[in-house]
Amino acid sequence: MTPRALPAIDPRALRDACGRFATGVTVISTVTEDGDHGMTANAFMSISLDPPLISISLDRKARMLGKVREARRYAVSILTSGMEPLARHFAGRADPTVTQPFAHLQGVPVVPGASAVFVADVTQEVEAGDHVLFIGRVRHMELSDDAQPLLFYGGRFGAVA
Repeated sequence: MTPRALPAIDPRALRDACGRFATGVTVISTVTEDGDHGMTANAFMSISLDPPLISISLDRKARMLGKVREARRYAVSILTSGMEPLARHFAGRADPTVTQPFAHLQGVPVVPGASAVFVADVTQEVEAGDHVLFIGRVRHMELSDDAQPLLFYGGRFGAVA
């Protein structure tokens, strides 16, 4: 059987199709010698319960990529439904009213009031096309039982009905 060429997948169409999957919204953060760094992301997932592993996916062009590589650790703060301005701030739409976005937990910046926070040490990097996956071993976590999640679907923020 001769393999046949598949039609090219348009990157924008792929992004739009993936946007049909509702996700939570996180702020990925780390600290380097030049200070605290954060970015909004929805590319986060649990990898393993034993050992406790999570993963984030960063675009090769993202400034955060070099920061996480340098620090070798990161935090993931899962945002709540009232945190859309913070999500926009860390997505590149700087909000001058956001002056103290972080608290520190285990030496890493995290979003206070997040529904859950994970602090992880990078154990592995996986090159994946135009992104790099950072698998991290969770060394600390905290969660809030009553928080409602901030959601992202079809390019828009939303909340659980």
